[in-house]
Amino acid sequence: MESLKTNSVLDAKGLACPMPIVKTKKAINNLEGGQVLEVLATDKGSKADLKAWADSTGHQYLGTLEEGDVLKHYIRKASGEEVAEKKHPDVVSNEELDTLISSRKEIVVLDVREAAEFAFNHIPEAISIPLGELEDRLDEVNKEKEIYVICRTGSRSDLASQKLAKNGFVNVKNVVPGMSNWTGNTTGITK
Repeated sequence: MESLKTNSVLDAKGLACPMPIVKTKKAINNLEGGQVLEVLATDKGSKADLKAWADSTGHQYLGTLEEGDVLKHYIRKASGEEVAEKKHPDVVSNEELDTLISSRKEIVVLDVREAAEFAFNHIPEAISIPLGELEDRLDEVNKEKEIYVICRTGSRSDLASQKLAKNGFVNVKNVVPGMSNWTGNTTGITK
């Protein structure tokens, strides 16, 4: 397969979420509107993450090519004025979520990390729907309940919260900073 013509290449191999997105944000700021950035990544979750990020910022996600373990993502910078990145407005802290869980209030904890991340360590009773599968699995989430979306750092959960809100879910909260700093109860295959 011959290389596609791009204006810049970003090497994000070996980095885990949220770093591919953080580095992509910086790299795309150095491009002119309409130029294409190629992002090299090895994190399988980057496929859904970068697509969702591009959608939330107005940049065009062109697609991904796989070469061995390397994912080559192609993103075209939005033309015209700089597009402000959207953030989900409703945010709660890890401590607030832990308090709600302890109070036995009926809520939905939606974990949007990859299946392997979830398997090893997650909040008991949490529902696992990786960000990349969310669009196809919206019917598995109860629209009537308060939904608390969590990931490792708050980046994927922000994108997932936006996607839920766009699809008619009204009581959605993004949990920040997420599982990377979670001190409440957890379970998993090694617990």
